[in-house]
Amino acid sequence: MDIMSLVFGYAVVAVPYLPDDFQSLDEHDVRLIAYTASTVLGLTWLWSCLRQEGSLRERAAESLFSFARSMPYVGGKIQSELDKVLLEVGSDPAFLPKPGEVFTYRLPEKGLDESAVTQRVDDMEKVLGGADWRAGRVSGVVYSNSEALSSTLFTVYSKFAWSNPLHPDVFPSIRKMEGEVIRMVVELYNGSKNACGCVTSGGTESILMACRAYRQLGYERGIQTPEIVASISVHSAFSKACDYFKMKLVQVPVNAVTRKVDIRAMRRAINGNTVLLVGSAPQYPHGIIDDIEAIAALGVQYSVGVHVDACLGGFIIPFMKDIGVDLPPFDFRVQGVTSISVDTHKYGMAPKGSSVVMYASEDLRHRQYFVEPDWQGGIYASPSIAGSRPGGIIAACWAALMFMGYDGYVESTRTICAVSRQIASAVREIPELFIFGDPLLTVVTSGDRLQGV
Repeated sequence: MDIMSLVFGYAVVAVPYLPDDFQSLDEHDVRLIAYTASTVLGLTWLWSCLRQEGSLRERAAESLFSFARSMPYVGGKIQSELDKVLLEVGSDPAFLPKPGEVFTYRLPEKGLDESAVTQRVDDMEKVLGGADWRAGRVSGVVYSNSEALSSTLFTVYSKFAWSNPLHPDVFPSIRKMEGEVIRMVVELYNGSKNACGCVTSGGTESILMACRAYRQLGYERGIQTPEIVASISVHSAFSKACDYFKMKLVQVPVNAVTRKVDIRAMRRAINGNTVLLVGSAPQYPHGIIDDIEAIAALGVQYSVGVHVDACLGGFIIPFMKDIGVDLPPFDFRVQGVTSISVDTHKYGMAPKGSSVVMYASEDLRHRQYFVEPDWQGGIYASPSIAGSRPGGIIAACWAALMFMGYDGYVESTRTICAVSRQIASAVREIPELFIFGDPLLTVVTSGDRLQGV
């Protein structure tokens, strides 16, 4: 029995219970109603399937995996493999207790004085050890080991350790420092007098705030499920933003040789729900700068916002021209670029927990804000995810920019890029290895010719 016959059968049974006006319906009329109802229900179901979060392929794969896990033998094998992975991770020396390590589970009965607290810290450092980052033996974790800079940052932070920019009337200096940090970074990226921004806790929050602004813009345009188009090499923070804000991330491939985003594929992915195109400067996996001008041209053509993720290279790319390397335009000089994220806590040498998201206009920035006017405690408003924010970090970020100065960043760019070129040159001398694309900045990624990865 097909579904149409089933619906028709129910309709025939229901006719005697309908008002008198419907008693005269013949079989043809009932079938017409049944077919119409079935078609409407079917189209509604299909529409709901198409509008669900994730692509049909992703949802089909998820359903298949869930079904497989429900089967006793298959599910047991999958769980066994997961248990092996968890055991392997748990047996990593980094997660295992060290000999002599002491754990604190409860508050001390009596508070400790300064010397006792610092002694606990020293003992912990001695027992746990860790990488010798002060000697420069780690990559991409700590970006400065300057004792003079560290001393300056510690001094400034201590002055504002208790400050909170949520209360600018109480801490006006923090408000002023935040505004100056934003303006200094905007100037580096050739923003107009209308360009503005916000200090955040890091690159992820900067990206999240930008995505929220574009989502709100999409809502205002009547788009129910705003979409972001970006390359497969884009930072995972965009996936996180889509998960948080119920957006859809449409990822397109990169060129196999240059590792830049495929502009033709990006054009094909744009539709009526697209609110944002993303370009990286550079992207994390291979250190390649996308063709920002081409992406921005698409943004102008389709009236879509364009975000440049410069979190990694934020305090490198503006100074490349000063060391004799000309880069294609990547900032607000490019028509169509509407927002940029830059991490001050990487090559900006600021302490961890600081980044800047910039917008070409205040109108766009307003859409990242949250305001609750009807709270019983009064009007609540915050510019980013956090309510209270550490003013000491903002102050130390300001201090880092003032300490380094333009010339300091030029010299650090020169030194860092010279090392990355040495690494790339050494890798190219090994026949079995190759370099992905043509990295110009600080990230060099090699592949194995024999393994093809």
